[in-house]
Amino acid sequence: MVVPGIAALYEFVVKGRKRLGYRVQMDTTASNVVKTQHDGPFAQLVVGTRKLEDPTIVLLRIENNGATNIDEGDYSRSHADDTGITVTFTDRNVVGAVVTEVSDTNMGSSFQNGGGFTVTENVLELPKVPMNRGEHYKVLLALERADGGKGPRQYPPPDVDCTVKGGVGGGRIQETKSRTGTPKRVLAMIGFLVAIVVAQLVIFASSGDSAPLDCASGHLRLTGSTAFEPVAREAAKSYHDLCPRASFTLEMRGSGEGLQTVDQAGRDGSATDRLTFSDGEKPTGMPGLLPRPIAFFLFTLVVNGDAGIQDLTLDQIKQIYQGKITNWQEIGGNNLPIRLISRNPGSGTRAAFQRRVLAGEREPGSNSDDCQTRDPGSPAGVVRCARDTTDAVLRTVASTPEPWVTAS
Repeated sequence: MVVPGIAALYEFVVKGRKRLGYRVQMDTTASNVVKTQHDGPFAQLVVGTRKLEDPTIVLLRIENNGATNIDEGDYSRSHADDTGITVTFTDRNVVGAVVTEVSDTNMGSSFQNGGGFTVTENVLELPKVPMNRGEHYKVLLALERADGGKGPRQYPPPDVDCTVKGGVGGGRIQETKSRTGTPKRVLAMIGFLVAIVVAQLVIFASSGDSAPLDCASGHLRLTGSTAFEPVAREAAKSYHDLCPRASFTLEMRGSGEGLQTVDQAGRDGSATDRLTFSDGEKPTGMPGLLPRPIAFFLFTLVVNGDAGIQDLTLDQIKQIYQGKITNWQEIGGNNLPIRLISRNPGSGTRAAFQRRVLAGEREPGSNSDDCQTRDPGSPAGVVRCARDTTDAVLRTVASTPEPWVTAS
């Protein structure tokens, strides 16, 4: 992430400002180095009536290769000076110069009327040409040897002088060169990135840990509602499979007991590895617990199929739990007594059932241990019993041939 960020900053912040460049696309002798019979007009290059001494031809390209436009006022010379760029040749004099190409025809007006476009011995002066981003122009020059010597020779490249206000590298015009292969800087960066990737692979392989970088490690104890147990157990297994350094212990014995366990652990200072699931609201008297809603639960009344009942109204449910309806026949079912099985007190399911269905009225206590007959000495009425977990409630209802009704 750091390397591409630095590259982007360099490319668009440093290099991407005002930038004027030039290229010497051709600098070659016009003499017949290898004697042939086809030199034609090249052997006849003259100035006036004098034949040029060791003539050379230069093609110069001036370009805006920055990220912003360049106007006349961006050239650092005074407003009274029409010249923007000076090109000086060593040991050669300029005998002719023509503008052979402009990327925008409007640029041609900068070269008309001689303003800033002049030739003096070994110096070519170019005007302050406004150029949009990516625009360029080309100048073709004819030169001859300055010392009057004989025979071809090698000349140093021309010295191009120009400064742009607020440009890259102090605004100095820079030579740009065409490339036929991948730049060394790019190869170096690619090699560096490859080395980083290989190093990471080696580190991960040697550590023997294929877990994602955002995996947590340690042990977590999950307590609380038995209704959450199947989902919590599956989630814990999935997380452990992905992040093997994390482990879980599930102690799901009811919302009330889970909340009390975490609250007491908080008072003892040992609650950092505990999390409880409750399908009811947090009770008062536990200020240290921080509630966070995570899901909506659908509560259902489960009735044994032998009861012959498919649906119950809210009023019928209240009357059943109040003991006013004691036989399924009274509400359109079979002639069988009603027996009720519920969760133990402290269950979040039981608290939600009392609050939402029974309008806050507390459900009467249990009067049976086996869920079949009332305990001796208990008052007459509907048989009521309780179980610790949602799974125990469902198994009791399903395994008993006589009908039951329960909140699960």
